[in-house]
Amino acid sequence: MTNDSVTLRHVGGPTAVIEMVGLRFLTDPTFDPPGAYPTPAYTLTKTSGPAVPADELGPFDVVLLSHHQHSDNLDRSGHSLLSKMPLVLSTPAAADEIGPPVTPLAAWDHVDVPSSDRQGLRVTAVPAEHGPPELGEITGPVTGFVLSGPGVPTVYVSGDNASLDAVRAVADRFPDIDVAVLFGGAARAERLGPVNLTLGGDDMATAAAILGARHVYPVHADGWSHFSEGLEEIRTAFDRAGMTDRLAVPPPHARPLSLS
Repeated sequence: MTNDSVTLRHVGGPTAVIEMVGLRFLTDPTFDPPGAYPTPAYTLTKTSGPAVPADELGPFDVVLLSHHQHSDNLDRSGHSLLSKMPLVLSTPAAADEIGPPVTPLAAWDHVDVPSSDRQGLRVTAVPAEHGPPELGEITGPVTGFVLSGPGVPTVYVSGDNASLDAVRAVADRFPDIDVAVLFGGAARAERLGPVNLTLGGDDMATAAAILGARHVYPVHADGWSHFSEGLEEIRTAFDRAGMTDRLAVPPPHARPLSLS
């Protein structure tokens, strides 16, 4: 990996490894096996496990946790990993509930992460809405992230976001997004009605255009029964928008993909 490249590895669901400038990031850790994951209000069904076990992925410098309240973004195995991580960044609500080692970041707050081979990266928390605004009290707070630094690609990690207005806010602050890791799947919950809680394929293509992203790496569109769209729908949407060249579909079996 060169200093001007980003290597991504999709483990499953929202869980991916991002490597750049000597730093390794893990998004929304989910390593539990398939099965039903009930809560007092609903049950989520996981249909496939991680492509790679957590202990085979090696050490990480930072966990980017978009939110803590849903098991498809932080499951039991993922939760147990947090205490072993040197830095976990998430919402203030996650920090309040989980405690250390979670560092809270409100929207537009940032943390500078040093690396061994250069000055490191800045991680900025950015807005995200987990569905229509009127459902915010039900779905709970979510954050996205932007990784940036001088002379390196700028990477946007959307988290579970369904709002194109949130994407526009990110584009206003960061007009040069190189890689957009977009959480898709058009997630739905029967009790909340026929509304998307994450981006669908058409909105993912629109988000890519808003961001001007050179590469879009789609995740969180597989492995759970509440997704109403998968990778095929995402491919079709990008083809319909004339943006197929921007879509960097994760290779199977968690094989790494380098983008520059």
